[in-house]
Amino acid sequence: MPANVHVIDHPVVQHKLTRMRRKDTDSAEFRRLVREISLLFAYEVTRDLPMATAEIETPVARMVAPVLADRAMCFISILRAGNGIVDGMLEVLPNARVGHVGIYRDPETLVAIEYYFKVPEDADQRHMVVADPMLATANSAIAAIRRLKEIGPLSLKLVCLVAAPEGIAAFQAEHPDVPIYTAAIDERLNEHGYIVPGLGDAGDRIFGTK
Repeated sequence: MPANVHVIDHPVVQHKLTRMRRKDTDSAEFRRLVREISLLFAYEVTRDLPMATAEIETPVARMVAPVLADRAMCFISILRAGNGIVDGMLEVLPNARVGHVGIYRDPETLVAIEYYFKVPEDADQRHMVVADPMLATANSAIAAIRRLKEIGPLSLKLVCLVAAPEGIAAFQAEHPDVPIYTAAIDERLNEHGYIVPGLGDAGDRIFGTK
């Protein structure tokens, strides 16, 4: 296992990922599965969030209880497929802020090209979780993280459903300090830059496009 890579091998996550991989899974079910997996991912990637305490009153007594620190979380969607993961994570942390990085991969060169960037004003005071379903060539994730580092968030993590060994190597060569959370490390990339066996184009399968 490469250093700083966390494979979420929970049986429920693995079962849902298998259902997503099936070519006959339609867009409605695919979207639902992305949301469900993202809920489970949210618990894993937020294990080390900073905590504070608050005085509350239960039906029985007053107590000092743990709460999340203020302004703790910011989810970043690498458009467009990252939206599916962020939507699921927001069900766990609805008060998190959300940013968007628009990057597309040139079909000829596979180079990442930025076309949109918008994050919360206080993003430098938050822990960022960046969502990109497929870590294939990693060009988009590398470019997005490089851009986000300019802001100086409290921390950065990358979440993807499936990663290729080539993508992990490329990403870690550029950003060895950023942990990767994924449900699977697949075999390889094909000549078109797609993960094998993978699950196809996550954006097309989420939104029903080609």
